[in-house]
Amino acid sequence: MPKVLGTGTFDFRRHRVAEYFVETGQEAAAEPLLEKPPEKRPAAGLSSSITLLEIQHDRLTKIAADNWLKTAGGEAHSRDFDPELVKEIYETELLASGGGRKTVPLQRVMILEVSQYLENYLWPNFHPESATFEHVMSMILMVNEKFRENVTAWICFHDRKDAFRGFLRQVLLLKEQGRALSIAEKTNYLLFMINAFQSLEDEIVSETILKLVSLQLWHSLSLGRFQMELCLNPHLIKKWKKMTKKEAKEAKKGGQPFDPSKVLEVRFLRNLIEEFLEILDSKVIHQNLSGHEVSDSYDKLVDESSVLYCERFMEFLIDLLSQLPTRRFLKSVVSDAAVVPKCHLSALYTHEKGRLFAQLVDLLQFYECFEIDDHIGMQLSDDDVLLAHYSRLQAFQLLAFKQIPKLQDFALCNIGAIQKRADLRKKLSVLSDEELQDLVCDKLKLVSRDDTWVNRSDFLVEVLVSFFEKRQSQKDAINALPLYPNEQIMWDESLVPSINYSGEGCLALPKLNLQFLTLHDYLLRNFNLFRLESTYEIREDIQEAVPHLLAYINREGETAFGGWSRMAVPIKQFRITEVKQPSIGEVKPSSVVAEVTYSISSYRAHIRSEWDALKEHDVLFLLSIRPSFEPLSQEEAAKSSVPQRLGLQYVRGCEVIEMRDEEGVLMNDFTGRIKRDEWKPPKGELRTVTVALDTAQYHMDVADIAEKGAEDVYGTFNILMRRKPKENNFKAILDSIRDLMNESCIVPDWLHNIFLGYGNPSAAQWINMPDLLEAVDFKDTFLDANHLRDSFPDFQVCFVKTDGSDDLHLSPPFRIRLPKTMKSSTHALPGNEKISNITTSNGDEMAQYGSEKEKIFVEAYVPPDPGPYPQDQPKQNSVRFTPTQIGAIISGIQPGLTMVVGPPGTGKTDTAVQILNVLYHNCPSQRTLIITHSNQALNDLFEKIMQRDVPARYLLRLGQGEQELATDLDFSRQGRVNAMLVRRLELLGEVERFARSLQLPEDVGYTCETAGYFWLLHVYSRWEQFLAACAQNKDKPSFIKDRFPFMEFFSNTPQPVFTGESFEKDMRAAKGCFRHLSTMFQELEECRAFELLKSTADRANYLMTKQAKIVAMTCTHAALKRKDFLQLGFKYDNLLMEESAQILEIETFIPMLLQRQEDGYARLKRCILIGDHHQLPPVVKNMAFQKYSHMDQSLFTRFVRLGVPYIELNAQGRARPSIAELYNWRYRNLGDLPYVREEVMFHKANAGFAYEYQLIDVPDYLGKGETAPSPWFYQNEGEAEYIVSVYIYMRLLGYPASKISILTTYNGQKLLIRDVVNRRCMTSGIGPPSKVATVDKFQGQQNDFILLSLVRTRFVGHLRDVRRLVVAMSRARLGLYVFCRRALFEQCYELQPTFQLLLQRPDKLGLNLEETSPFTERLVGETGRIQFIGGVEEMDGLVNFRMHQLYQAQLISQYGAHQESVPGANGPQDSTSENQSEDTDMPTANGDANDGTFENNTAGEDQME
Repeated sequence: MPKVLGTGTFDFRRHRVAEYFVETGQEAAAEPLLEKPPEKRPAAGLSSSITLLEIQHDRLTKIAADNWLKTAGGEAHSRDFDPELVKEIYETELLASGGGRKTVPLQRVMILEVSQYLENYLWPNFHPESATFEHVMSMILMVNEKFRENVTAWICFHDRKDAFRGFLRQVLLLKEQGRALSIAEKTNYLLFMINAFQSLEDEIVSETILKLVSLQLWHSLSLGRFQMELCLNPHLIKKWKKMTKKEAKEAKKGGQPFDPSKVLEVRFLRNLIEEFLEILDSKVIHQNLSGHEVSDSYDKLVDESSVLYCERFMEFLIDLLSQLPTRRFLKSVVSDAAVVPKCHLSALYTHEKGRLFAQLVDLLQFYECFEIDDHIGMQLSDDDVLLAHYSRLQAFQLLAFKQIPKLQDFALCNIGAIQKRADLRKKLSVLSDEELQDLVCDKLKLVSRDDTWVNRSDFLVEVLVSFFEKRQSQKDAINALPLYPNEQIMWDESLVPSINYSGEGCLALPKLNLQFLTLHDYLLRNFNLFRLESTYEIREDIQEAVPHLLAYINREGETAFGGWSRMAVPIKQFRITEVKQPSIGEVKPSSVVAEVTYSISSYRAHIRSEWDALKEHDVLFLLSIRPSFEPLSQEEAAKSSVPQRLGLQYVRGCEVIEMRDEEGVLMNDFTGRIKRDEWKPPKGELRTVTVALDTAQYHMDVADIAEKGAEDVYGTFNILMRRKPKENNFKAILDSIRDLMNESCIVPDWLHNIFLGYGNPSAAQWINMPDLLEAVDFKDTFLDANHLRDSFPDFQVCFVKTDGSDDLHLSPPFRIRLPKTMKSSTHALPGNEKISNITTSNGDEMAQYGSEKEKIFVEAYVPPDPGPYPQDQPKQNSVRFTPTQIGAIISGIQPGLTMVVGPPGTGKTDTAVQILNVLYHNCPSQRTLIITHSNQALNDLFEKIMQRDVPARYLLRLGQGEQELATDLDFSRQGRVNAMLVRRLELLGEVERFARSLQLPEDVGYTCETAGYFWLLHVYSRWEQFLAACAQNKDKPSFIKDRFPFMEFFSNTPQPVFTGESFEKDMRAAKGCFRHLSTMFQELEECRAFELLKSTADRANYLMTKQAKIVAMTCTHAALKRKDFLQLGFKYDNLLMEESAQILEIETFIPMLLQRQEDGYARLKRCILIGDHHQLPPVVKNMAFQKYSHMDQSLFTRFVRLGVPYIELNAQGRARPSIAELYNWRYRNLGDLPYVREEVMFHKANAGFAYEYQLIDVPDYLGKGETAPSPWFYQNEGEAEYIVSVYIYMRLLGYPASKISILTTYNGQKLLIRDVVNRRCMTSGIGPPSKVATVDKFQGQQNDFILLSLVRTRFVGHLRDVRRLVVAMSRARLGLYVFCRRALFEQCYELQPTFQLLLQRPDKLGLNLEETSPFTERLVGETGRIQFIGGVEEMDGLVNFRMHQLYQAQLISQYGAHQESVPGANGPQDSTSENQSEDTDMPTANGDANDGTFENNTAGEDQME
């Protein structure tokens, strides 16, 4: 069996990186630095004028070269460590100057980080007992920088774990060394703590850090709060006594009395909180908080660095309270210190510069009051929360009635009159300051009397109100939230940051951590992030569409438009037609309907058709544009916001209900009101769309009009905007998430804790699950007995018969009884052990038990005869699965969670298909749902399923991509219904023929029902009589041939059914015939529903919910249609998810919940996730959501980080072994299948090329390297011309276009290459390559030959993300040619393993010009006579010369054909022409351009960088 792996110390955790400068010199000091376009840099960003020469001569570069940089041979300088150098670097280079929001000189930190200052100098020379303050702070800054750049941070510390514990101890004690830290140092220190608490999956970090939030922390509580907490949690009393007894015992050993205040774990977080409150109160805003009017110089008094510190501290507390292990005991400390009330009363909370701080405080309050039992981790229901609120308020009233005479009125009020904030404030206003102090500090013990704020009555009232007010439930809050974004959210940089987020500040966004408090918390964070990510995309679309309209104010003072936009059209009329009464218990209307009229007269036909294609549920946006009367000056435009520049006043979303033309005729009807043959083209140029407005937003707008006298938003709309359909499905997904939050969840019990990130990571593995399949029929999984033996190398395979005796019949299929040892052994790797250690220990174990291999019992059985016709024969698997794949199949067919990591080319899809195949045959009554990220992957999977022994009638493919299936059969719902109806007629025809053969009336084949009666009365009864007769005549060889009752029906078989020579053989054949009949009548029974149901919709729904056993769809389709699935009662038992490392967390979660619970239990039995976290993650366009919120973390990657066991496939069958070496270093023991080592094509060289892979150094072309016509839109003309020249060279040799793909790492380069291809190839009839695409878009695809352009010449760029490198290197099967700037990429630290291999070969393109066809007998490794190409111009000249030669040869050929009049004389010329045509496959075969197509649709392209 293969090893099942847990997490190791891998660096897949955070991969998106910053950009770097890199020196082009040969010094080992060549290292990258930051690069960003000027317009995208933060205001106080880096100098844009720094040059490569300046970096080479930089002071830090020289210090690094002298002290710690490794030489070319890999040896570091042996100069002794100098603490004074560390101090000098820290004080002169790493201390921020000038205050503001910059805590470090970023440029200097980056130079040090990429020169490996931490790995080569600070850490190797770190000793806890002698480390200086500057040494520790320098290490803190380096770790912070690694986190900012999203590269692995802790990996270098694993070699000295004890020293690392000492380092963390020094960090915690840093503030006690007597040195006062500046505010910037405090912020950096705090950022390190944030990063440490975000790394709880790393044991060397968590074992120290988690002690800070243990029960010991309660020593720092005030006495009253401590007593309250123990009363509320009596189960902790025993634990507390045990802990204090142990502490006292240890203190006694040391000869000192126990003093909790001296224990680091007790005081650390409390001191941090006190320090924060002091800074918030006295240093953020330098003024007397006496309530006087603020002066004009108020802004100048705000300390930006202190504001940043306060924001970071809020982030720190939010992170701690949003994970159960860190929240459990800390929440009481945060409440005891009254952090939230103090923040609410701070001057910063209401200051304009404190907007982000205020949002973070609100988020902190949300998590402090989160609806969860902190100690058992159980989610509280709305009823539980309400009862707790009522009991608190009731107890307070009782106390007031007994002890506070002034609050008698309050004590006698009904609860509804005193649970709101305003009512509570009013009732408490009767108390004096002393009475308030006595109530809060002594009677209720909410705050200690030692608190410095207790003299402020507003603070005491705020504490009381916060504690006793009724809070809106999370469910009510989410239901009251509009799903469409408005203009206020869209341009709030704290919520929806611009693309230039650098990772330096914090944001008011939730984070996707390793763990979540509850499923509700999980859904809520994903809901908010998905909503804001959609908002960002909508904002970009608005900013793209609106300027084209050229809005201006006309003479009448009204808005007019002088331009046009494809995606936005002026509104002729807008009116609200219906506002329905609210539903019971709600305040918002149940629906709001409006009509929007617009004209499409200014559009051309193809754009008109796009507008006319709007359909039900499409989302549109209503915009109100009111430009300034005079155009803004350059200065005004620079200072103004985007809405001000656009003149944008309001944005509201709506959903299409129906659309009518100028005559009021319904268009695009999907309700069946208009029959297909009655449909007519729309008339006129006016269109009226009926839309549903967001009721929550409408209620808020109307309330603002009534209460605040705000403008009527709905009277101002003058633009209707649409979006591309593929990008416009956000509302349906948000609806699905909100519906989930309103349901009681729903995740299977066996998956619940793992999903939230708690408990034993292997608890859901099949070996720990009940109801296992004891014996599994593997059908066609094993090709022969040797294949089976090879698949279980750790077991002794014993072939037995049913009675237990040895079996010598060793041909498949096999039924295997799984041994107990396989079930009891986890095979999981410990989280942080090195692979070498594991291999050694396993090897010793195997040596110890080598002679006592566990036996595995295999029963080889003869399958029943399937039937006498060719179509009866089952389809057979031909893939020889590896032992690891067999392990994945065994795990996949058993209940529980199966995780399969599939490196490129390792047969993920084949493994998935075989799991489905074996599962179908072992559990035929169960239904399986297949989910993938892309239509392409789903179609690949589906096409392979159709080649296995699963009947086509049980397969269903949902969604828009079904038409791309490369099959004659239609697997859509409509296609399957039609196929069932056609099959019904075929089978009824067979029944009629059957009846004739038995001399019975043919009307038994009239319907499926009559056919069923015919089966019972005439067929089955005859078969039973026949079996009874056979039992008495087994000694007669010809008995069956003579007496078989259905002989006439089977007279049309290709071969005679019976021989009459052997009773046993004929009996097997007879049973095969009966099996054919059984299958036929079973199919008829399944067709009966389609006979009874008359409407197409009913038939399709029956097919989906009852008939289909395997249903496939994309994750997007699942999210869009969840509501429909629930209404139809869709059910499934198993979920298989391909490409799961490319799917967003929430889009992985929703497909698990497409069915309702059955009796309170989730039906889902198996969840099989297949993916590769070493390749690119889900696409998230906004960098802030990636970097800050980790939104691009897939559920698959999170499970791997948590240590959930997984199986990693370990043999690739895609690429030549030499090409696979470029990326297999990233995986554990990734080898090659015998196929790629033995197949001839992998041994033959690439004709015309000296090497099968090569890095080609591309110098400046026409004096230029990379260029950026616009931000992030990188191009490199030299590489584009070079690549296209090589492509033409390959086509002239005769390589088919369909076998060549051109990839690049940037969209700008992709478009440039397409332009060059159009200019140079299309005019000469060569045709384009199979694909010209970005690496990101080509993930999941492959081709024989890949030409790769890396574009960048000044800065490494986002290829520093190793996952992108793995994808780029693993697309080619036979040839990979990388065009780049050598001096840049060879120095990049992360890319070293790949580029060291690439650079073992010459960096000039090596060609073999003697080969003139795509076929060669030369072997890989034999270069032949190499012609090195000097550069772009030389390659261009070679290609032009070859094309000229070809043109001349064709002219001669044509001229000779005209001269010859004797037909036989054309022989040699035809032969020559034919060879040339085969060699070139070019001008004469222009149709070859159709072999591949360009990716014209740029919708959804990955946003680079």
